[in-house]
Order: sequence, then structure tokens, then C-alpha cells
Amino acid sequence: MADRSDEQRGPAVLVGEAAEDWTGDAVFYEYSAAADPVAAGSITPVPTHRFSPGLHAGGGTRIIPLDLSGPLGIPYPATSPGLLASFVVIDPGESVVTTADATSELYYCIRGRGHSDVERSCLPGGTVSGRVAWSEGDVLTLPGGCTTVHAADPADPSGALLYRVTDAPLLGYLGVTATSERFGPTRFDGTEARSRLAEVERDPEASRRSRVSVLLGNSSTPQRLTATHTLWAMIGVLPAGRVQRPHRHQSVALDLITECSSGCYTLIGSRLDADGAIIDPLRVDWEPAGAFVTPPGRWHSHHNESGRPAYLVPVQDAGLHTYLRSLDIRFTSTGD
Repeated sequence: MADRSDEQRGPAVLVGEAAEDWTGDAVFYEYSAAADPVAAGSITPVPTHRFSPGLHAGGGTRIIPLDLSGPLGIPYPATSPGLLASFVVIDPGESVVTTADATSELYYCIRGRGHSDVERSCLPGGTVSGRVAWSEGDVLTLPGGCTTVHAADPADPSGALLYRVTDAPLLGYLGVTATSERFGPTRFDGTEARSRLAEVERDPEASRRSRVSVLLGNSSTPQRLTATHTLWAMIGVLPAGRVQRPHRHQSVALDLITECSSGCYTLIGSRLDADGAIIDPLRVDWEPAGAFVTPPGRWHSHHNESGRPAYLVPVQDAGLHTYLRSLDIRFTSTGD
């Protein structure tokens, strides 16, 4: 038989060298048994979970991760596969330092006032520092590579309470670190946000819309219309007596309740009946300064039977889903 050409022979092996096999980790699955890893039980679903405001009551200055890494089977702190939420408690006149292996950090000031000294180390030209003041209702977004000292005003006897969300778990999964900024530090003024929300609520069409809210955007995300390139955030109100009809999306929602009275809750389930109502829903009651996780792909509806308006700040990984064109938000009926 004639010799094969060099192309057919493949790469040459020099004398004294041996070709490596590299097949030891190869696995083959029958498609129907592996197409849905959650249903197959090989990966755990995102759980619905409520975080009580009692978590941040008392105890002094500290960071309280809302960690679901155990149920998620993730080897690092995580509230969802791609996001980590935390409460940041700062006593009057004290400070706390945050560093994050993340591309995005978002802070919402639940109460109090203070300032943050931000050292940005991911800049091509070197490290740059700056200070920003914040107070109740403000939102602060920081890019990757920041080391930040958050300090509460010593004159405020209640200290400060922040809600923090980062995309650190996403970077942990990818095995990467943030090496450049995708946006600049940005503060969303709480007074202006509430004013904008009041304008939306006064609109005659507000009662017909799927939700009454103001989305936070950034000039660096003109396509995604999100707070950062990975994080989506909203300042919203659920008026008294209103129900936000069932809807679902492929992004996880980490919902912070900023203000509510008894009688506000969310129903969450996987299926709808013929009338568009959620079948056998799990009820999650709202608490002021509490938070809960709404899993991706689950139908959920928000209800206010309290007689007073309720306010919430959901944060989602929808910036990433919008970029991937996979958000797929759906409502049970048409609306704006």
C-alpha cells in the first residue's frame, strides 16, 4: 500500500516523544437524557427564597451576604448563579471596605447617609480615587476593579443600610477577573428618581401598564438600556389595590422591598391555568427592607392588598440576557 501524504499522516512525533491521549475526561450523553440538566437533576434549580430584614437588625457594622451557594451547589458565595446580593450595615461614624472580583457593583441606600471613597484600579492609566456622597434612595453603580470605603455620617444616629448586588459569581463561573472598566462610576439621585416615578404614576395610562416604574440606564449601555452592562435595575411602585399580572423572564430577579404595609405579596409558580392564573403558587409576603429571589422562567404576580402604595427595587442579570437576546419576558395578556 502506498504511503499517505503528510496531511493524512497528521503531526509528526519526534523520537523520544509520545503523543498524549487526552480522552480521560470525555463523556458522551444520549441527548434526551441531558438536554435539560435541571429536570434531569444534574444541576439544582434557583430556589425561591426570602431574606428577612431581621438579618440586618443590630449586630454592628458588617456585610451580610445573602448566600444560597449551598442549594445552588456553587463553591463561592452566590444568591443566584450569576449574582451576589448583600446587606451592608454601617454604624454611625464607622466604615466598611468592599472589594469585588466583579465587572459591576450596584448599591441602593435603604436608610441613612454617608459617602464612599472609591479607588479604581482597572484603568489603563493607573489607579484613580474619588469620593461620592449618598443618602436614602440613591443608587450607586461601580465598575470592575474598585476598592471602596463606605462610611456612615456620624451625625445620623441610625447609621446606614445599603443593599449591594454584584456579578461576582458570574466571573467565578467563567474563571476570569475584571481587567477593564465597562462604564464609569454613576450615582442615580434618589430624589430625582422618586420625582420621575411620581410622574409615571400620574400618567392617565399608568393603570393600564404592566408595571409602574422607572428603569435605571447608563450612557454606556444604549443598546441594552440597563444600569450596567450586566445589571438591570428598576425603581417601582405597586399602587394600593393593584395586581401586576403574571409574567416571567429568563433573568433572575433579586427583589428588594423598600416600603410596604401588611398585605403585599408575590405569587410564584411554574404553570398557568386556562384563565392565566398561576397554578398552586408559592406566596412570598413582602417586608420593608427585606428581599427575595424570583427564579428565572417562573410565572409570578405582585399583589397589593394593604391600602397603601408599596415600593420595590428589583435587580436582575437582565443586562447579560439582553445582550444574548435571551430575556424572553412574557405577560399573560397584552399591555404596554
